[in-house]
Amino acid sequence: MMDEREEDADEEAWLQLRPVEPLPSQCCGSGCSPCVFDLYHRELARWEAARASKDRSLLSGEESQSCPSKLSPETFLAFRISAVDRLTEDTYCVRFALPRNCQFSLRPGQHLILRGKVDGLEIQRAYTPISPANAEGYFEVLIKCYPTGLMSQYVKSWGTGHTAFWRGPFGDFFYKANQYGELLMLASGTGLAPMVPILQSITDNAEDETFVTLVCCFKTFEGIYLKTFLQEQARFWNVRTFFVLSQENSLEKLPWSYREKTCFGRLAQGLIEELVGSCRRKPFALVCGSAEFTKDMARCLLCAGLAKDSYYLF
Repeated sequence: MMDEREEDADEEAWLQLRPVEPLPSQCCGSGCSPCVFDLYHRELARWEAARASKDRSLLSGEESQSCPSKLSPETFLAFRISAVDRLTEDTYCVRFALPRNCQFSLRPGQHLILRGKVDGLEIQRAYTPISPANAEGYFEVLIKCYPTGLMSQYVKSWGTGHTAFWRGPFGDFFYKANQYGELLMLASGTGLAPMVPILQSITDNAEDETFVTLVCCFKTFEGIYLKTFLQEQARFWNVRTFFVLSQENSLEKLPWSYREKTCFGRLAQGLIEELVGSCRRKPFALVCGSAEFTKDMARCLLCAGLAKDSYYLF
């Protein structure tokens, strides 16, 4: 029998093992399932059961492994950074290592959740890998850093050899070859990320005859990400690329190869109707960008005659 002092010590030990409820900052807001709060309630139920039975072994779980090859939607796993490439003044392409010849079980367009910690505050954000679905030994993500962003502070501290923690995959858009006659991709800034692996899965598959019209919205020409990749993709018979630049006003300042496929201003109703009308087959639209951009594009697509089941908002 334990005396009162031992019981108090035991109680304190159990309380120290109690899961900590996540802060709002730890939810990425992307509708992931399971969410960080789902995981908390699951861990809390396991703690309560272990406490009731006085069996701490019930609290044991799988630990994160260095460079695992299999993702988990529920558990953050550690991945080593093998390269950090600065694409623009505020945007990076970061490569993470996988065991040699390993591949992710990740469908094109799905996203992962990154966990970071700044000044003792844990934060989580969603990012979409831009590497091909069949990439071996690595995966890459496109990350834009903001001056006052908490996750941006964490990302800016990264260097080759550092470790970051991810869980996933998430996302319910699953592309199948020849599923649509034409994909109309509308991307703003880093909203280009989910379009990249979907587009590459089409051009890598000789049997996929889906037409693609990709519209990329950026502030300036210098701010366009992945120029080489986009130019290479535009050479395929079934791919068209267009650019909408909001802070440029002179075609003469652009390379010749961009002048015929670049517009100035913002992507608005008139241009959307022109794009939909120029599609070679009945289009299915994919939209990714800021919340405001996504809302505007959904409205424009409906006004252009697309039904609600004819577009997907990332």
